[in-house]
Amino acid sequence: MSEARFKSAVQKFLPEHSIDYCYKLWTEHGFTFKIKNKRASKLGDYRYDPKRKLHIITVNNDLNPYSFLITYIHEVAHLVTFNEHKRSVKPHGTEWKNNFKKLMLPMMSNQIFPDQVLRKLAQYLKNPKASSCNDHQLMRALQEHDENRSGVSLSEISAGQLFKFRQRVFRKETLRRTRYICCEIKTQRKYLISKVAEVEPVV
Repeated sequence: MSEARFKSAVQKFLPEHSIDYCYKLWTEHGFTFKIKNKRASKLGDYRYDPKRKLHIITVNNDLNPYSFLITYIHEVAHLVTFNEHKRSVKPHGTEWKNNFKKLMLPMMSNQIFPDQVLRKLAQYLKNPKASSCNDHQLMRALQEHDENRSGVSLSEISAGQLFKFRQRVFRKETLRRTRYICCEIKTQRKYLISKVAEVEPVV
């Protein structure tokens, strides 16, 4: 993919002044980049295909530009960490955190992020978690910039509250890593649903 094609593909997804930097990361680290339709279980991912010797990064297409940029750099940090340590370190351990901070630093500007997001992002970067959704203050600041948002993320509602997800009604129960155990009211069966899943509270 040429520079012009890359920039054309990402221009509607990224803050304008971040595009050159994202292109630089793409050329320096040599990965296949794919923009995916919305996935309930994740915002993006990184994987290495050993057969084809390909690094592949994906980001969801429904994210606002600031969430898209953070997710993009989050996944590039996984690639850098993999190249340095292969699978000998934890996915979101100290090595990844340090790479993520280093890669985010050039983007920490009001030219890139609105002031409220920038301040919450600076706090988050002191000890970044596996997902920006785990930091509720940053998540709320980012969600202020979502367009056509019809629901809320599962992490925003209280334990015990009923909500509708994919035309079914559930009750939110306990957190297990990045997903909540939820009980479907009709069948009483338990399911794991991502904390970033968009749901509709049942009043």
